[in-house]
Formats: sequence, structure tokens, C-alpha cells
Amino acid sequence: MLSKKIEEVLNNQIRIEAESSQIYLAMACWAEVKGLEGIANFMYKQSDEEREHMLKLIKFINERGGHAFISELKAPDVSFKSFKEMFEMLFEHEIFVSESINELVHISLEQKDYATHNFLQWYVSEQIEEEAMARTILDKINLIGDDKGGLYLFDRDINQLTVSTASTMSPE
Repeated sequence: MLSKKIEEVLNNQIRIEAESSQIYLAMACWAEVKGLEGIANFMYKQSDEEREHMLKLIKFINERGGHAFISELKAPDVSFKSFKEMFEMLFEHEIFVSESINELVHISLEQKDYATHNFLQWYVSEQIEEEAMARTILDKINLIGDDKGGLYLFDRDINQLTVSTASTMSPE
């Protein structure tokens, strides 16, 4: 059974994951109308993934005797000065989400809710990957600079982007 405190903070995380999905969706729309099809497809996939993160929380809360709530969402930015600015905002948002997940882990330990603590470890690992991916993308964007040919190749190749992190590497 979830404590009221854990239920409350997990429901807040549902809102954060839903807003994350909306942020990626807004970025996908912006990229699509700018002719950046690869970036748009990448963002659509990321939006779906964030929605899956939200659904996972909803199921967990309800299965543990709590009640998941779907709340009003803050509208995301819908226009950006450049694709670089968009990815910088994405990186900052992923850091915010990581901080939120870390706070949830802290609260779960304070509340001695080890089932929730265990459940949240997946989110901790996921955020390591999300931040690494955003950092890698920004590194690539910085390499491109203002080169239109580089942007073309980046837009074409972003769907194949894979990032290995310490948590995803298999021990040898």
C-alpha cells in the first residue's frame, strides 16, 4: 500500500512525464514544418517514449492501492530560434526530470517504501540514458556549427543515433 506522500509525489511525476511527452511533441511539430523530417521523427518517438513512462507510473500507483490522477498540463514552448536552441532546452528539461526522479528516490527511502524505491531504479537508469543522448546530440550540433550540409546529414542520421552508457553496457 502506498503512503499518501508517495502517492502524491508519484502523481506529480505523472504530470512531469506527460509534460515531457508534450514538449517532445511540440518540438516534433516545429521540426516537421521546418523540413527537418529526421529530427521530427526522432521527437515523435521520444514523445511516445515519455508517454510510456507516464503509463508505467499510472499502472504502478493503481496496482499498489493508490489512485493515479491525470492533471492539467503546462503548455510547452512551440517555437524555437534554432534547432540547436531546441536541443539545448531538451537537455535542460532532461536534467530537470532527472532531479525530479532523484527526489522521488530520496522520498521513497525516507518513507521506507522499498518497493517504490526498487521500481524507481528503472527511471534512474532511463534518465542516465536520456541525458547522455541529449549531451551527444548537442556535441554533434556543436561540431556542425552553421554548416547546412552538416545539418542535412544530422537530420538524416538522427534516427540511427544510439548512445551507450555505463548502465547499458554488458559486463565482459
